[in-house]
Amino acid sequence: MDDISASSKSSIIRNVTVADRRTSIRMEPAMWAALEEICLRENMTINQICSRIDRQRADSGLTAAVRLFILSYFRYLAHQREGAARSSATPVSRAFASVGA
Repeated sequence: MDDISASSKSSIIRNVTVADRRTSIRMEPAMWAALEEICLRENMTINQICSRIDRQRADSGLTAAVRLFILSYFRYLAHQREGAARSSATPVSRAFASVGA
């Protein structure tokens, strides 16, 4: 197994503050990188995004809801780029809506 394959499968645990409480989330480096990219694009912190996801999520755990948010965000961007999703909604608003569905 090469270094890229090995490192992509190991999880990273990070502490986040959600609704004034500290909790931890375990995700792969690629997922953390994707979340950081969303933060840069949307001018939000990881804590802000995770807090909003926590408020809007349905019955899933926080980590699962964060993963769904990341997937939904980039999926919306991909569809928008292809011209399939022309609307006034932003990628972040669509992604936040997906975690509460």
